[in-house]
Amino acid sequence: MKKKVLLSALALTFGLALTACGNSGSDKAADTGSKNETAAAKSSGDVFTIGATGPLTGSAASYGNSVKNGATIAIDEINAAGGVKVGDKTYQLALNFQDDEAKEDKAVNAYNKLMDSKINVYMGAVTSGSSLALTDLTAKDNILQITPSGSAKDITKNPNAFRLCFTDPLQGKMIADFVLDQGYESVAVLYNNSDEYSTGVYEAFKDELNAKGQSALIVNEQSFTNDDVDFTTQLTQIKASGAKLIFVPAYYEAAAHIVQQAKQQGIDSAFVGSDGWDGIIAQLTDKSQAEGAVFLSPFLASDPSAAKFTDAYKKAYNATPDQFAADGYDTVYVIKADMEKAGSIESDDLIKAMTEIQVDGITGKVSFNADGEPNKEPKFVTITNGEYQLFDNN
Repeated sequence: MKKKVLLSALALTFGLALTACGNSGSDKAADTGSKNETAAAKSSGDVFTIGATGPLTGSAASYGNSVKNGATIAIDEINAAGGVKVGDKTYQLALNFQDDEAKEDKAVNAYNKLMDSKINVYMGAVTSGSSLALTDLTAKDNILQITPSGSAKDITKNPNAFRLCFTDPLQGKMIADFVLDQGYESVAVLYNNSDEYSTGVYEAFKDELNAKGQSALIVNEQSFTNDDVDFTTQLTQIKASGAKLIFVPAYYEAAAHIVQQAKQQGIDSAFVGSDGWDGIIAQLTDKSQAEGAVFLSPFLASDPSAAKFTDAYKKAYNATPDQFAADGYDTVYVIKADMEKAGSIESDDLIKAMTEIQVDGITGKVSFNADGEPNKEPKFVTITNGEYQLFDNN
């Protein structure tokens, strides 16, 4: 059923940036957020509301808060420059960001709350599981959905859904090609078999090696489940295999435990990871434990092309932005370009215009195909002397 998009003039609130480890509870986050308002919420006139969901509390809070903070900086920049011109109207942007704790049931409740408040576009969800739980709901509501960082393949199965980040299958393929290009002779894999993201990346990694006739490169395969923190058994098996490289397609919390425990066992194998590794340094007491690790990422804060954003983020939040912050920032600018191209804020027009825009963002120049997928180039980041640096392939 086609849903007519309504304008909203609600006063919306923003939470303060949380640390990488998150917050201890939702109530505290809500109390903090009530103290801040966007310029759009305080202005008169036409307001275009971006609804978003992601984890602001819980174990994945770093991702949600980074996306929210990055989006906030973009919105403030756009509003300060006069807003978004659409036809004969100019809109100020506002953000309504609801906490979903990276849980599917919470995501549904958060999304329904947004729809009840009459948002104009849905930016989310931040994580793959939550995004998958909402894909059919957003299609039924016929609202444009753009996930900044949800990478599971089926998130974009409906024509109203798009993503800014790489898909899990594309990540797996690119990492496999990277491993082959680097000439590694043996690889062990340690992945989360209870997580769609980790499993999806690994399956694509295997498929690409098979397609290149290099399936024998994988000499050991180990798995773990959500909330595991002890990887002694898996790493013992990996050490015995003699693998020269350990591939860990996982989020930074698990990756941090793994690299720490690997060093404790005397494992000197190299590490390669997926984009969920972004943020791992902040989790390590001894940053040298991740020295030389490489992971896929669309963004690096020290890249000169991102200097303006990085400086603004540090000033606002006293922290260095990660790729999730950059994803949130770029997604807002994608929405702006889409509004301008559509010449309308009606859902059908916004959805149609998505394949007609190109945005030169801090995560790269991006356009979108009819399947909702982004066209953009990857970057590989390495950890050197406790800092993230672009990987030099030469």
